[in-house]
Amino acid sequence: MGKISPVSAKYIIHTSIGIDGVVDGPDVIGAIFGQTEGLLGNDLELRELQRNGRIGRIEVKHDIRGGKTSGTIIIPSSLDKAETAIIGASLETIQRIGPCNARVKVEKIEDVRVSKRQFVVERAKELLKELTNNVLPDSQEITDEVAYSVRMMEITEYGEDRLPAGPNIDDSDEVILVEGRADVLNLLKHGIKNVVAINGTSVPETVKELGKRKVITVFVDGDRGGDLIIRELMNVLEVDYVVKAPDGKEVEEITKKEIFKALRSKVAVEQVKMEMPKEVVTETIDPKKNTDRRKVQPNVEQNKEYNLFKDMLEDLVGTRGAYIVDKESNILGKVPVNELVSTLKNLNDKAYAIIMDGIVDYDTVKAAERSNSKILVGSDTKFNPNNTRVEILTKKDF
Repeated sequence: MGKISPVSAKYIIHTSIGIDGVVDGPDVIGAIFGQTEGLLGNDLELRELQRNGRIGRIEVKHDIRGGKTSGTIIIPSSLDKAETAIIGASLETIQRIGPCNARVKVEKIEDVRVSKRQFVVERAKELLKELTNNVLPDSQEITDEVAYSVRMMEITEYGEDRLPAGPNIDDSDEVILVEGRADVLNLLKHGIKNVVAINGTSVPETVKELGKRKVITVFVDGDRGGDLIIRELMNVLEVDYVVKAPDGKEVEEITKKEIFKALRSKVAVEQVKMEMPKEVVTETIDPKKNTDRRKVQPNVEQNKEYNLFKDMLEDLVGTRGAYIVDKESNILGKVPVNELVSTLKNLNDKAYAIIMDGIVDYDTVKAAERSNSKILVGSDTKFNPNNTRVEILTKKDF
């Protein structure tokens, strides 16, 4: 049977299906051809249109849950606009798929040429930006680049814990605490030299000693991970002020203007404590790994969220699958665990939580960080939760 090339399609019919039972992809394909046969006459017979290359390969994606099947049908078309609309409407006449009642609805007909035009516009913007960025720098830009390079070379190791730091820790009355080495480098690049990294949430003795004789300002990322670090530090260290990066941004990536604006808006720790949600933080020790692990007793809203994640985790047991969930607790999709890392690369900050039937490991955590996911739930973990901004939960936490 001839197949239409994707590049020759002018329109794509996007259709949703809901089936009161369990069926497979071939059942859906059979219903499409069988129940539309003879409906529109010889000129719009689906089998003939596909044989002549006017209708492309019909793709069916389906998911079975709770004894029912749902999914989508995608049909590329090189027919004209009116004929494509007629083909789409004919699909909604399908009432049964296999032995089960079914509901079929055309969600939209996409004009592929519009999508291509949008791609051309966006790609042209990228090319223009690259061209602009690659022009010869003026003298001020050269001066700034040299100054930045010198400041980047100023990073040192401070104290017995050999913490990444700027050169002015001992000479300053105030010390800025950040999370990691990349944060130190960014602040050094913009001329802030009294900065030291804690390298995780377990506070080194070097930092505790600094807290006794210096004014301590904590500078964290503008996300939930930053809130957890603030809470952790206040339990074990004499913190004086708190600074957060803009919402959703990390200290290592913000600009000079954002850094100094944030520092000017620092908040006294007493005010932070009053505004902080009422969560109880306790420290637990894993005797096998001899590492601290953060344990947070969630508030009411978090309990609802955690109960939902617990149900999802139980639903996945034995499937070797993973749910990707957005901020509103909607499931964006279900993928095999072995395809999770590659899938997260293409989500563009849409994932809020990942629930997986498997053990959380280094690759999964790093993929979650790159996709800006906030929560990662697995059956168990090989990764130390203190070494990531992502909140790691396992079935033991539920």
